[in-house]
Parts: sequence; structure tokens; C-alpha cells
Amino acid sequence: MHAEAFHYTRQTLGYRAPQLAAPGGFPGNRLSGDAELPGGRFELGARPGPGFAFDNEKWSHPVILAPFRMSRTAVTNAEYLDFVEAGGYRKREYWSDKGWAWKDRTEPLYWRGGTLRRFDRWIAIPADEPIVHVSWYEAEAYCRFAGRRLPTEAEWEYAASFDPASRTKRRYPWGDDAWTTALANLEAGAPASVHGYPRGDSAFGLRQMIGNVWEWTASTFLPYPGFVRDPYQEYSEPWFGTHKVLRGGSFATPPRVAHAAFRNFYTPDRADIFAGFRTCAL
Repeated sequence: MHAEAFHYTRQTLGYRAPQLAAPGGFPGNRLSGDAELPGGRFELGARPGPGFAFDNEKWSHPVILAPFRMSRTAVTNAEYLDFVEAGGYRKREYWSDKGWAWKDRTEPLYWRGGTLRRFDRWIAIPADEPIVHVSWYEAEAYCRFAGRRLPTEAEWEYAASFDPASRTKRRYPWGDDAWTTALANLEAGAPASVHGYPRGDSAFGLRQMIGNVWEWTASTFLPYPGFVRDPYQEYSEPWFGTHKVLRGGSFATPPRVAHAAFRNFYTPDRADIFAGFRTCAL
């Protein structure tokens, strides 16, 4: 994760793009609308066994989810532009009290008049790429504008990892096989279209649940039942209750941490990270 932090710091400072591969050319069918998810009992969190897990992922425990509908892709730049052009940043009714107090702009960080800055270059806003560099407050405001909501982290992990045919949990949306460049946009130099990488779809037909852009959830970062600190005590515990959970991984994320149970977390004001979101129906 430290390597990814270097990359978004380069973006903040306007330095040249990192020397990473371009996103793979893996186009897919255009997706729209929501997937229907039946919910039910689900084991949230990392399962004991071989392989590393951070203390905040331990251990899997049962949750009960009501049926819900989730968008098949992350929110795109084109969709978010509708919010901007409708005056979303100027309309108080879309913003929480904390979000309104935080807001100091009229469009996303790094946007300017139909262009966006990607590292040291200004480019036309790519319509089909996911919105990126938005805070949790901005994601929340967009959802109010669109009549939608953010998923909880339990809903997100269920959508990314549960296989309803076998009633089992996968390590990745596509199964338990290790990542390849055809499955998800990871460790790359830029985002890709939200319609790409169809081989990485989840069992519910949701695309790019891993890679491309971190996805904000509605959930506050809290310990799982029975939480025990790892020897690196400052990794998780100091941030419980103040940070929001993100899931999935971005285009710059190393593959070794990009799996369905991994929990990322930042304060809700952070827009410098490679973060976007997807939505659920109310």
C-alpha cells in the first residue's frame, strides 16, 4: 500500500505518471442498471487458513443481509458530471452538515472546465471511466442527488465474493484463482473504462469489484467481533470510529492486497486518494 501512496502523492503534486503498465485492452459488453442480490446469511471477513490477513479483517462472522440492488459498475465520470452540471455542489439539500462545512469547491478535485488533471497532464474527461478523487462526502451527496445510497461494507463484500450457485464465498469476484492482467486493472498507470475486464465479473454480474478505483461504502471503520490487535498496534485500532471503509482496490493497488475481504479506510474528507464509488437502490 505504500507504493500506492507514492502514486497518489505524485498526483497531488502534479508530477509525471509513475512507470506502470497501461491498463490492459480487455473490453467488455456495456453494462447498465442494477443487479438483484437476494441477501441472507453471509460470513463477513477473512476466513482462518493459509495466507495473510490484517487484524481488522479477522475473523469471518455471520451477518444477515436483506435483499438489495447494486449498480453493475462504479459511477462514471459522465454520470457524476450530471450532478456537477445540475448544480450539485451549490445545493445544500444534497449535503450532510459535515459535508457542507467541508465543501470548498464546485466540481471534483483535479477537474477544470471539462478537463481533468492526471498526474502532470490535462486531458478531456473520459466519460466511461469511473469518477475518481472524490471524498466520502461527495459520494454521499451524489447519492442524494441520484436517489440512491452507498452500500454497506457487508453488502459490498457479499456482492463481490458470494457465489449463490455453490453457496460458497470466493476470495476474488471471479473465483479463487490468482489475479492475472485479464481479470482486473491493478498495478497499472491509469483507470480503465468501467465496462472492461468482463472476465473478472462477480457471480452476480458486477464488474470491477476489484481494481480500477477504490469504492467508498456507507460503513464506519469498526472492529469485527472478537478483534485482537496484531503486533503492529497502530495499523487499525487508532482509526476505529473516525474513518470510512473503502473496498476493492484501485488501478495502482498491488495485487497481493486486492481481495474481497480487504478493508481500506480513510477519513471522509479525503479526495486525494484513488477513490470512487458505486451505488445501491433505496
